[in-house]
Amino acid sequence: MKKLMTLCVVEQGSKLLLGMKKRGFGAGRWNGFGGKVGIGETIEAAAHRELLEEAGIVTKTPEKVGVIEFEFQHNGEILEVHIFKVVDFSGRPTESEEMKPQWFSVEQIPYNEMWPDDIYWLPLFLAGKKFVGKFLFGEGDQILEKELIEVDSLV
Repeated sequence: MKKLMTLCVVEQGSKLLLGMKKRGFGAGRWNGFGGKVGIGETIEAAAHRELLEEAGIVTKTPEKVGVIEFEFQHNGEILEVHIFKVVDFSGRPTESEEMKPQWFSVEQIPYNEMWPDDIYWLPLFLAGKKFVGKFLFGEGDQILEKELIEVDSLV
């Protein structure tokens, strides 16, 4: 079964805004802001909603930069995650029940406290590239297979 998801990563100059996931799927890891696309909701609307709910900020122009499918071998679930770059926003990043936002310099991204796939696609994100890919996770969130391709545009 495939689930549509969003992920927004906020970039300001040489800094990224990440959130420490406080509960649920991915708890205890730094990540971007996002979640499930609701029934009848567009992917872009879900990205806006999740960013507001989780970080308390509003963006007008998130740029879709990637689409990655994550498959989890133990349950057969596939997450199709649409990744957005956010460079302009209003409001002040604020802690929510789900996420605790914090700025990181690009040199100090806490990869060892993030999903293990981030170290592969985040450098493409930071370089301004667009990309598509697939990751297969096994036990303990170990990456069993990966495929990541730069693309000129996303459909």
